[in-house]
Amino acid sequence: MAGSTSFSSPLCTWLVAACMSVTCGSQDHRTSAHAFRSSSSSSKLTTSRRRKLLLSKCNASSVAAASSHSLSSRFVASLCGSSFQDLMNSCLAFEPCSQYYTSNGAFRSRALNRKQRRLGRPAYSGEPMAVAVQPAKEVATKKKPVTKQRRVVVTGMGLVSPLGHDADVFYNNLLEGSSGISEIETFDCAQFPTRIAGEIKSFSTDGWVSPKFSKRMDKFMLYMLIAGKKALADGGITEYVMNELDKAKCGVLIGSAMGGMKICSDHLLWIIYAQVFNDAIEALRVSYRKMNPFCVPFATTNMGSAMLAMDIGWMGPNYSISTACATSNFCILNAANHIIRGEADVMLCGGSDAAIIPIGLGGFVACRALSQRNDDPTRASRPWDKSRDGFVMGEGAGVLLLEELEHAKRRGANIYAEFLGGSFTCDAYHMTEPRPDGSGVILCIEKALAQSGVSKEEVNYINAHATSTPAGDLKEYQALMHCFGKNPDLKVNSTKSMIGHLLGASGAVEAIAAVQAIRTGWVHPNINLETPDEGVNPSVLVGAKKERLDVKAALSNSFGFGGHNSSIIFAPYK
Repeated sequence: MAGSTSFSSPLCTWLVAACMSVTCGSQDHRTSAHAFRSSSSSSKLTTSRRRKLLLSKCNASSVAAASSHSLSSRFVASLCGSSFQDLMNSCLAFEPCSQYYTSNGAFRSRALNRKQRRLGRPAYSGEPMAVAVQPAKEVATKKKPVTKQRRVVVTGMGLVSPLGHDADVFYNNLLEGSSGISEIETFDCAQFPTRIAGEIKSFSTDGWVSPKFSKRMDKFMLYMLIAGKKALADGGITEYVMNELDKAKCGVLIGSAMGGMKICSDHLLWIIYAQVFNDAIEALRVSYRKMNPFCVPFATTNMGSAMLAMDIGWMGPNYSISTACATSNFCILNAANHIIRGEADVMLCGGSDAAIIPIGLGGFVACRALSQRNDDPTRASRPWDKSRDGFVMGEGAGVLLLEELEHAKRRGANIYAEFLGGSFTCDAYHMTEPRPDGSGVILCIEKALAQSGVSKEEVNYINAHATSTPAGDLKEYQALMHCFGKNPDLKVNSTKSMIGHLLGASGAVEAIAAVQAIRTGWVHPNINLETPDEGVNPSVLVGAKKERLDVKAALSNSFGFGGHNSSIIFAPYK
């Protein structure tokens, strides 16, 4: 009985609702219908008379319904306990009360006919409407299977920098407090008020770039290709492993802030020195045949990623991002997102710039952004120090090899750290100055924490953007204190104090420094920090010597002209 009840219970409920209007009997039905038609067709009856007549008929039907209450009760009882065939037979013995439909039609037909004519719809006929009597089926919604988010890890690092072209050599120099800033030797800069930079004095393309391309490419592309291939080598991507990779799921996303400036400017240096714009236009009209034919393709910022992909045969996501000095962080986060979304398993990402040429130096001098401490180059870059007078240009490239965790484990890769996430915002305030209240940077950091699932208390190391400019350093420090000021274990440093500002490459090189801090348990010093600026707590900043630190989570900031803010977060792989 219990089983039968549970089976028929929902159907029983439906039939009871469908059959609540009990028939008045076939004879009563014919009589009442005839009487109603007669009354409604009589022109002598008033509207009120017709309504009274209809109400009396309905009352009669109600009485009949009441008298059949016991019958319907017995029906319901038998319905809920009967078999399906009995249930159908019982149901077929009942009919809906036709007077309900007829009366509805009498009351509504004229009004609806007028309304339907106004709306251009077919008029209501007054006839009973078909009613669906099948019970509504439950919609079977297929839930998307819960999938665990793909994790992203760092399995290789490559760079070209003023302090070395190997990740370990580079970081050891940082830990020792060595400076890579010196007088510019590539060209004569005697006429410039700034004559120092984090210049790469020598590097070789042998074994990394073919001689044909090494002669044609701009330095920013050469740096990028070398750093990218060094990251592959560091990540254990041997020829055998390369052949086993799914090339369609391997991508390259390396950007540049300035792109190939030298290749298009070599033939125009006399124009730069003369600074005669009109003469330059005329000279180009006459001597365009002497311009380098690779000026356009090798000057565009995307061509470095493209050339590297062509060299190694990777057919996955390939493009570049250019957001001034925040370029590398944008590239790293977007590359990681390709892996998280399943569009790639392996990504080379980072940034490269080589703007220490007359047009690059002259441009930043014109912005009044550079330090002029030419007599003491190694002490020129001094983030948070009261006597800072501007940043020092640098050059180089940094590339990270990001990989999906399970993919890395399957091939036995050495995992350096885990990339947890990051974020971007825009100050929307000024081309070169940060927002006075630091709200853009604060929002960026808070979004990065939320996206990464990291609490403020977990972040105990920050590699700051801190370029050694009067306004920028202080605004970033205040934003950091707003977010992390209650963390007593927090340590902050600036890699730029030793290598200068590598523009679009700075974020990637500093990301390598952050990963190395996680690997080694040491954070590098802030050199030249002799007298901290007012309002700066020296205990938060790393001092003149390296410090031991068990990094729980490391945040790296990069900001760029145009108000571009970016923050990315790394942590030890567990």
